[in-house]
Amino acid sequence: MQSLRPERRSRPLGAVLLVAAFVAATLFLPGGARAEDAAVQIDDFAFSPPSLTVKAGTTVTWRNKDDIPHTVASSTRMFKSKALDTDDSYSFTFNEPGSYGYFCSLHPHMTGKIVVEPANHAAQ
Repeated sequence: MQSLRPERRSRPLGAVLLVAAFVAATLFLPGGARAEDAAVQIDDFAFSPPSLTVKAGTTVTWRNKDDIPHTVASSTRMFKSKALDTDDSYSFTFNEPGSYGYFCSLHPHMTGKIVVEPANHAAQ
């Protein structure tokens, strides 16, 4: 009498394919970037993007591409970089959800914002 159940050896292949599909979706689809990777560029007296939404636990790195020094300073004094020369960078990890304004202390008209969502929400 024949069994209607699939052969056992097909299950491991199915599991491998499922894991491979998950890894591919995580690495290559929009929104699949790792939570700890986010960047803001400083150029032409502006932060780009001016507003960035990330998940809690994300480390944001600011890189100065301008020809003159700039700083990254929290409006609430939570963080402050040294003066960043061209190609220098500064990083800060945002662990708590909330909205964090920042500016360049050398050029106060330069402002930006980091919005931190709980880790289980999608970042944009």
